[in-house]
Amino acid sequence: MTLQQLRYAIEIANSGSMNEAAKRLFVSQPSLSNAIKELENELGITIFERNNRGISISAEGVEFLGYARQIIEQTEFMENRYTGKKRSPIYFSVSTQHYPFVVDAFVKLMKESKVPEYNFSLRETQTYEIIEDVRTLRSDLGILYINESNYKVMNKLFSDGNLKFTPLFNTNPHVYVRAGHILAGKEMIKLVDILPFPYITFEQGENNSLHFSEEMLSFTQIEKNIQVTDRATLTHLLLGSDSYTVGTGIMDVERNGDGLVTIPFDSPEVFTVGWIAHKDRKPGEMMSAYIDILNDQVSRNVFDLKSFLL
Repeated sequence: MTLQQLRYAIEIANSGSMNEAAKRLFVSQPSLSNAIKELENELGITIFERNNRGISISAEGVEFLGYARQIIEQTEFMENRYTGKKRSPIYFSVSTQHYPFVVDAFVKLMKESKVPEYNFSLRETQTYEIIEDVRTLRSDLGILYINESNYKVMNKLFSDGNLKFTPLFNTNPHVYVRAGHILAGKEMIKLVDILPFPYITFEQGENNSLHFSEEMLSFTQIEKNIQVTDRATLTHLLLGSDSYTVGTGIMDVERNGDGLVTIPFDSPEVFTVGWIAHKDRKPGEMMSAYIDILNDQVSRNVFDLKSFLL
């Protein structure tokens, strides 16, 4: 087993494609494939499973890549420390539900990063995909919520994927509407208040289950429902109509004055927003920095939210 083979395996996992990895590494696809096969044969495991749709990371591969990344990071640190050799770009990826505070923390990470080269990725995506991204190491962190309704299903998925959920904060559901909405002046919103208006939710694709719903409340009585796939579309719909959605109550730090308001919903349910990562994977430089920023970002936002609730 060589460091070059480890770097090859990591690049394949990062790119999700043998051909794309070969281009980035400036090697031929057959040479790359043979190097990985030799590595798999030596270790007696299958790192990448080949199928008609390309490649996927096996359960054994997920564990192996976690160790491989640690070895390469430490090797490059030593090379930089003692030989002055330039470090490879640092990779860091987050998959998340559609939370503005996650983006705010990501922006701060970019501003504060001191590394000369990095390759960052921020994916606002469907709930099941978040879990899959972290399980298969496509992302270092996943950010989502659990509650009484979905925690059994979610914890089973976390356990199966060798993932650990770390809480960030607890919150009650809030309704988001435009500032000029007839409901905007209410101190508390009840179910009867929102029944006449369209409810905007995020599409969950093939895994369209209540357990994976991003919205913190599901209403069987709702007659008008609009599904979207991105936060910008949702914001435009909220600002341009009498529609509403449900979320944490935390607004974008830079966009509190963009015409949206949040009002607590009359519900005793508590939701825990947190992050998931591999249990056996030691946080790297960027991951640790982002978690620190995220905790700071959340503590300030949640403090404001608690003041609002009082």
